[in-house]
Amino acid sequence: MSLAERPFLKMNGAGNEIVVLDLRDSDHVVTPQEARAIAKAPGSHFDQLMVLHRPRTDGTNAFMRIYNTDGSASSACGNGTRCVAWAMLEGTHDHALRLETDAGLLDCRRDGELTFTVDMGKPRFGWQEIPLSRPVPSPDAVDFFYGPADAPIMTTPSVVNMGNPHVIFFVNNVAACDVQGIGPKIEHDPLFPERVNVSFAEITAKDSMILRVWERGAGETRACGSGACAAAVAAARRGLTGREVRVSLPGGDLLIQWRKSDDHVLMTGPVELEHSGQFDPAIFETA
Repeated sequence: MSLAERPFLKMNGAGNEIVVLDLRDSDHVVTPQEARAIAKAPGSHFDQLMVLHRPRTDGTNAFMRIYNTDGSASSACGNGTRCVAWAMLEGTHDHALRLETDAGLLDCRRDGELTFTVDMGKPRFGWQEIPLSRPVPSPDAVDFFYGPADAPIMTTPSVVNMGNPHVIFFVNNVAACDVQGIGPKIEHDPLFPERVNVSFAEITAKDSMILRVWERGAGETRACGSGACAAAVAAARRGLTGREVRVSLPGGDLLIQWRKSDDHVLMTGPVELEHSGQFDPAIFETA
């Protein structure tokens, strides 16, 4: 089935630009070229495209594929998952659902009309799980720097996998960081064989931080849910914060809780429906 004239939802999760496309009635798998065409089209630009397919596993509501702006695949997007939860639960009497991605299962619940919580699962710290191209003594202070060797601009970051690989630099003034200059260079550094999401975190209190994120395949975004989770976990491991922290991103705030009981990371935040539409067949003519 063609994507031409298929309906879609343009949403955002804490400012993270999201398009939700429901293909549960189709066997079509969006190609990277089609994803890039959707991202370039007026009215359907996205940081992440969330595509729903029929469930693969008993007890799940849908299988979800995630695409970045450049058409590359992503295994996790917390802000997009909240948008999907709204789209699937709106108009029903249900308050929870379970989604499946290549990274595993995601449990979602409705907390309010436009507020949802996603269980992002357990963080992973092994160098092969991140993944990195070489072993490191500790994921909490990696022997990695950016800039001149005698005066590095960024150094000793944390690394965490939250469905996607993340590297987190803790800085004194996140507003002064050249995210768009530094981000793409670190994203493509040989240390990260699958590329990496690059976060710049400023701790403001034991329960709060300010965060900016350069997302692999998308660039700097107004919010990154898995990045907020990764930064919160990294900060807690370094003793900079507790296990509950409010992460303030350019697009809004996310509440992150790293549960002791089962090691799972919960992310709570808002969603917004901007508009619904249909794809113009012309955008796929060269895809």
